[in-house]
Amino acid sequence: MQMSNIPEVKLGLIAVSRDCFIRTLSERRRAAIIKECEALKLDVAEIKVTVENEIDCLKAVEEAKAAGCNSLVVFLGNFGPETPETLIAKYFDGPCMFVAAAEESGNDLVDGRGDAYCGMLNCSYNLGLRKLKGFIPEYPVGTAKDLAAMISEYVPVARALLGLANLKIISFGPRPQDFFACNAPIKGLYDLGVEIEENSELDLLVAYRKHAGDERIPTVVADMQKELGQGNTYPDLLERMAQFELTLLDWARDHKGARKYVCFADKCWPAFPEEFGFEPCYVNSRLTSRGIPVACEVDIFGALSEYIGACVSGDAVTLLDINNSVPEDLYKEDIAPKFPQYKLTDTFMGFHCGNTPFCKLTTSTECNLKLGKINYQIIQHRLLEPVGSEPDFTRGTLEGDITAGPITFFRLQTLPDTTLQAYVAQGEVLPVGTRSFGGIGIFAINEMGRFYRHVLIAKRYPHHGAVAFGHYGKALFDVFTMLGVKTINYNQPAGVLYPTENPFA
Repeated sequence: MQMSNIPEVKLGLIAVSRDCFIRTLSERRRAAIIKECEALKLDVAEIKVTVENEIDCLKAVEEAKAAGCNSLVVFLGNFGPETPETLIAKYFDGPCMFVAAAEESGNDLVDGRGDAYCGMLNCSYNLGLRKLKGFIPEYPVGTAKDLAAMISEYVPVARALLGLANLKIISFGPRPQDFFACNAPIKGLYDLGVEIEENSELDLLVAYRKHAGDERIPTVVADMQKELGQGNTYPDLLERMAQFELTLLDWARDHKGARKYVCFADKCWPAFPEEFGFEPCYVNSRLTSRGIPVACEVDIFGALSEYIGACVSGDAVTLLDINNSVPEDLYKEDIAPKFPQYKLTDTFMGFHCGNTPFCKLTTSTECNLKLGKINYQIIQHRLLEPVGSEPDFTRGTLEGDITAGPITFFRLQTLPDTTLQAYVAQGEVLPVGTRSFGGIGIFAINEMGRFYRHVLIAKRYPHHGAVAFGHYGKALFDVFTMLGVKTINYNQPAGVLYPTENPFA
């Protein structure tokens, strides 16, 4: 499915020049960056106004806006003018990246020396003085080829920042009873510039009933049938689920308001299945695969984390419980012989009832992997339906083992005092059957046992984590930094102790 709910980044490149330096040096270097960006198939508009003063700054910003740019790269082709170059970030309504030119040749260090290495220090100093945010890469100085690569890595960061600046989270219902971990102080959202619309479960039910007989339902049913294939185990459910999908999509369209993008957090149990007649998991997964995350259990910051992951990866994401340990016998039989680099405590199972997109479930049956299919929620069936009965309204989950490959597990979370913190950990899903139920996979993250104790537990993180399917730790760390998140945790390598870790253990 097409990711239709995330921004498209349109970059502009503005070169700056201090008036006592050679202007053409900065312009020549700007043109070289554009050429290298073209080689990487990066669409970057070359802003022709070179900024030497404040009037140039205003002209360059206007040129960028006229070109449709929503994000900028400010390039110090030489030392650069401190005031106008930093004012670009003030007058342009969008994220700005600041980089500087490296000197090209030891044989050209007179007229060919720009001193941008020095100027970058003053640029950063002035951004701080003005309390302006600018994205500065790990090492922001380079040749045209180097800088083009940095720009490429900046795109997902810019996409996430643009998305959050225009995001509304729509919730339905309060968190389930005794799920305090899904508590979401609104102030943390407002601090990030994110809007929220809170509704009751009844509001959603009323809207759902109004969509009965919607003429679009057969088309959605056909699309579901095509997607599921042999996994369409309960075809009688599809019409109801199609009705619900249209309800959510119409609600998103009608309630965006001044925002461009939306995601959802809904209360999916215990009342939902009995009143709606099915579990919402499969529908939630379909919207998530389009870049419209629908977080379970009214996990508002889970939805926010998923949306950030969708923007950064440009791909479907999921939200999982950091759920259960891997039994030692399963580890010895199926994991240790093939993946000796992982200890038992490096592994765990990530699970949820069935919200992981179908495209992220395995297509392999090796090592007893389960293919994706519509199923019922075992725990809810046990709780809500008569003992020994066939599943009825607890049907609608999307089950299967999650596809093997690299992943990033992460979460942005507000604490009870409304301060923000985040964690990021890269690892992989192993191609090993889980022997269990739900949308589930066996995850391996280096030093997970220590990370579990000294980050997830010590820092009071809840059980839900967002999952992006690839290694996106660098971009996510940069996004959280740009958002002003002061505490960003990650899994420390062996031998590097956490502050709370007992050195004698």
